[in-house]
Amino acid sequence: AVMVLPSGVNKASGLRAALDVMGLSAHNVVGVGDAENDHAFLSVCECAVAVANALPSLKQHADWVTEGARGAGVVQLIQRLLDDDLAELAPRLLRHAIPLAEDDVPDTALEPYGVNVLLTGTSGGGKSTLATGVLERLRERGYQYCIIDPEGDYENVGEVVVGDADQPPRIEEAMQLLADPHKNAVINLLGLPLADRPHFFESLLPALLDLRARTGRPHWLVLDEVHHLLPDNHIPARDVWPNALKGVILITVHPDRVLRPLLQNVDWLWVIGALPGETLRRFGRGAGVTPPTVRIDALESGQVLVWARHRHGYTPQVVRSIPPQTERKRHHRKYADGELPAERSFYFRGPDGKLNLRAQNLSIFLQSAAGVDDETWLFHLRRGDYSRWFHDVIKDKELAAAVEHIERQPHPSPEQTRELVRKQIEQRYTAPA
Repeated sequence: AVMVLPSGVNKASGLRAALDVMGLSAHNVVGVGDAENDHAFLSVCECAVAVANALPSLKQHADWVTEGARGAGVVQLIQRLLDDDLAELAPRLLRHAIPLAEDDVPDTALEPYGVNVLLTGTSGGGKSTLATGVLERLRERGYQYCIIDPEGDYENVGEVVVGDADQPPRIEEAMQLLADPHKNAVINLLGLPLADRPHFFESLLPALLDLRARTGRPHWLVLDEVHHLLPDNHIPARDVWPNALKGVILITVHPDRVLRPLLQNVDWLWVIGALPGETLRRFGRGAGVTPPTVRIDALESGQVLVWARHRHGYTPQVVRSIPPQTERKRHHRKYADGELPAERSFYFRGPDGKLNLRAQNLSIFLQSAAGVDDETWLFHLRRGDYSRWFHDVIKDKELAAAVEHIERQPHPSPEQTRELVRKQIEQRYTAPA
């Protein structure tokens, strides 16, 4: 059998075109197949299923292989969808998890479905920075989100904003925007009086839940300053408030002033700033639960205390969060042309310690590397000093790994290794003039 297709056309491209017509997201698609031409198609689907008679190579890449062959396998899949919407397969779909920590710390990545997050901590601790980084990674992976923004803090995240300080948002406009699975929305509530914001949110929520019921999206709702939207003394209307609202990120400096049922449905806590133990206790008072004891005076900038409260035996741990792209670009400029402190600079000293050439950024590092003698260059190369500095100080694991590979060459040439290291740096950072 021969399949002839135009270049760039396959089942995957056909699926994408069909989803665009239907206004659906590939993140809400389960695909089932059995043959070679199903590889590309299944790679697009959030959950890939192979029937029992499928090719071994397809089974190897599938998230689940049915016990039944052909149509019987499809019937088995449909029954499992009806039973629990494939919730039991969630542990097999960890490739979709959204990383939180810089060093990919186990058990801290965020599941893309079925969980709620509370991001809380003291004012000025970096909640917006952390939230922006997570939203960037959701956007990169194509998950749709809707931000409810009471204070106008998300006008510069690169999404379409509905409403402003002079004009209250229109629900119809927001829903028209979210009808496109490739677009996210920021709903700015600055034009609404503080007392009217809970009522507006209750009017908006049914429309969002109706869209979710029909399409499975927006995948995430981000409720900033949630103590303004749903304060602890608010009495929500029963006909609009779901018992198990999931896929929500709650952001607040006052975890004890948020509607209790909402707090009780939180699965993940991300705590930042000073006195994280006290922040956990405030959450406990608001939710009516007993949180773990944490004895940490303050978290550094970029650090997050992570607690998966529904995982048995999960101990809260401190990780360093992945900074948003805008922050990384600023860091890139700092490392390329800025001024690192003396204790974090690189020093070309040579085998006998006769030199003391300080490189306080990558531009000066390259200039110094080009000027030092071959013996000094190779001395640090063989010791792995370059890759160690890139990893520990510059915090660039990819650059460190690439340079470490160069350092391990059996008979390194000073000229060739200098050029290779230079190219690796300039690929990632602004090349010096």
